Amino acid sequence: MVSNQVDLYTNQYVLSGMICKTPKMSQSPAGIPHCIFVLEHKSMQLEADLTRNAYVRIQVVASGEQFRTQTEHLYVGQAVQVRGFINRHESRNGLSQLVLHAQHIERIN
Repeated sequence: MVSNQVDLYTNQYVLSGMICKTPKMSQSPAGIPHCIFVLEHKSMQLEADLTRNAYVRIQVVASGEQFRTQTEHLYVGQAVQVRGFINRHESRNGLSQLVLHAQHIERIN
């Protein structure tokens, strides 16, 4: 790949914040464990040499055996950093939302 080309397949996202909704555990028909929770992020960011408040709430999905023990002790108010990829999900009523699919979750003390 030429160094000035952009990789059109990059989809990486890192966000830290507080868990603001009780994590829900479930299992797919194929037996894959899932943990779904909502992460809330608040910070001050610099944009155009000015500071602005940044506020995000995003649903996080952690799927697979590797997350089973890691997510069973998550709780509302806990600070975590999540690294993963963004995907579009469509709800039953047809509304779409962005969801963060976790590839790594780290507790922040």
